[in-house]
Amino acid sequence: MNRRSAAVVLALAMAIAGCDSAGGTAAGAGQPVSGGSLIWGVETEPITFNPHQYAQAKARLLVANTFEGLLTHDEKGGYLPWLATGYEVSPDGKSYTFKLRTGVLFSDGTAFDAAAVEANIDQLRAPGYAPAVAAVQLKNLTGVEVGDPGTVVFRLARPDVLLLDFIASPQGAVVSPRSLAQAKNLKAGGPELAGTGPFVLDRYISGQEVHFARNPRYWGSRPAYLDEVTYRFLKESSVRVGALTSGQVQVIEGVPATDQALITGDPALTFATGLNSGSAYSYYLNVAHAPFDDLRVRQAFRDAVDVDTVLTAVYRGTATRAWSVIGPTSPFYDRTLEGTYGNNPARANRLLDEAGWTGRDADGFRTKDGRRLTVRLVQNAPFVRDRRDILAQTIQAAVKQSAGIDLNVAVVDQGTATKALTDGAYEVFDNSRADTDAGAALNLLLSSQGAINRTGVRDAALDALLEQGQSSTAVDARLAAYTKVQAKVVTDEALILPLYAPADQIAASRSVGGLGFEPTAGVPVGAYGVWLAR
Repeated sequence: MNRRSAAVVLALAMAIAGCDSAGGTAAGAGQPVSGGSLIWGVETEPITFNPHQYAQAKARLLVANTFEGLLTHDEKGGYLPWLATGYEVSPDGKSYTFKLRTGVLFSDGTAFDAAAVEANIDQLRAPGYAPAVAAVQLKNLTGVEVGDPGTVVFRLARPDVLLLDFIASPQGAVVSPRSLAQAKNLKAGGPELAGTGPFVLDRYISGQEVHFARNPRYWGSRPAYLDEVTYRFLKESSVRVGALTSGQVQVIEGVPATDQALITGDPALTFATGLNSGSAYSYYLNVAHAPFDDLRVRQAFRDAVDVDTVLTAVYRGTATRAWSVIGPTSPFYDRTLEGTYGNNPARANRLLDEAGWTGRDADGFRTKDGRRLTVRLVQNAPFVRDRRDILAQTIQAAVKQSAGIDLNVAVVDQGTATKALTDGAYEVFDNSRADTDAGAALNLLLSSQGAINRTGVRDAALDALLEQGQSSTAVDARLAAYTKVQAKVVTDEALILPLYAPADQIAASRSVGGLGFEPTAGVPVGAYGVWLAR
């Protein structure tokens, strides 16, 4: 990408950031105006405000207010310059040279330059700081070289097309080196961490709210429209909707089907939804021990669930059924999987009989050698969204009724969940990721070295396919590799039960303009382009 095209692309990117998109909610707000204070009710309180530690898709809109990366995404999943003005890839695919924007300051007054980029990569690779990033997303990186203050080069051991996806992700955002060196609680983030973004996080009250003020040093073509924005943590959907309809907040995200009629039926409010990219919300089955070490039991669990029926019961027709580990908006999604498995109680019961689970206890659950057929789903409370706890309870009832399987569901705090996963005290792991390139999610979830591979599978053939998808620059070659991955883990090995494609919803007063969703990722945008009518 040459400098002239980079400048044109930057103008487009700035337009995207400041406009209403994907069914956004600018109707009635008129033209953008500066000033005002916005209050936004959100479903999820972040477990960290450090972008390097980012793990919750729902927290992405907060990270975007303060921190930025060298690149961002366009509406087709491609890359646009942001803190970089452009980049070049070597013919062998093993070096990426970025030209950086000049005159950019972090909110603490220090300069953004190549040394700052290098300091961030060094921090990400520091032992114990961000092990998932170091082991998976930066596994092919051999080093970063600073040519001059405006030039930085990433050197790779082998071609890696996912490097750019990482650089454009929240975890690839650049934090002030002063913050990296001086923050007392670096991993937690918060007011101590400075970024280059349009807002400054200046107040956080745990369990209540986080406050952002306009960044007077912002480098963009204009400052943020809003003077300030406060995000209130409102876990319960009824509380969020009530806060909006009563005028206590002007925007909310996370509107379940049960409450959407209250929004769409109110002429003073707007409603929009965006389908997320990345991986579908799925159940990952742990094959490291019984009973899911038996393929027949995994297949039976999958066949015991009528996914369409449980989704309708919980989401009232608003959920998009998933058939693969990859979400349906991805160009790598394999539509041939649709309708090829599941909702077959007769086969589920036959498979369980063949696997020796022929007994029944007083509660109607299957048994074998005096042991109940129990599988444990441990849900990490900070990551529970979209009524996933209610969905689990519905699936729990379905598998008991159709096949006599005891699905034990527990929603626990983060520490308890982490211990259970570390100790292997689970049989079902639930997850979805909003990665723009689905390959990034597949590496984390399925490779032998994947930081969140909870299936217990260590498969050289699967690793080879994932490597092919990561190293090839040809879309057709990547598609071929990921098609084989999907068939292997979903149908052949029954390692995964896909459930639905996550979506985000935004409801707002008609006085709010500039709301929308990130291109491709489908998650709500930050507050840079948002304004309040006067």
